[in-house]
Amino acid sequence: MNNQAGPVAARIRRLSRPTIRLGLLGAIGAAAALSRVAVDGNSMLPTLEPGDRLVVLRAGHRRRLRAGDLVTVRDPREEGTGRVLVKRIADLDPSGAEVIGDNPDASTDSRSFGRVPLRSVTGKVLYRYAPAQRAGRVR
Repeated sequence: MNNQAGPVAARIRRLSRPTIRLGLLGAIGAAAALSRVAVDGNSMLPTLEPGDRLVVLRAGHRRRLRAGDLVTVRDPREEGTGRVLVKRIADLDPSGAEVIGDNPDASTDSRSFGRVPLRSVTGKVLYRYAPAQRAGRVR
């Protein structure tokens, strides 16, 4: 019988604990970078419907933003209230972003309040988790 299996298994166990700790720390860090948003209103129809629940990557941890991305933005009409809007980036440059709704007839967006500063972009929409039949990546 080969006795080397015991030392190899012990070595793997010793190396696993730090790896598990790092994995847990990474998961906790990733969770801290995420937030959830509920869609209220028709401004993003047909892409998003009222009642959709979204996972958003917070701005401090955001990937590079591009035209076409769905983002959350502080409502410039109600600064300081914590209200956020879900909109699509139509145009982006260092001076700010033009954000629009997919349903122009029901959307209040940059066409009415102008460009928003990049610091007003609070996150990037990653995923719809509810309702279950509509769950998946949001394009």
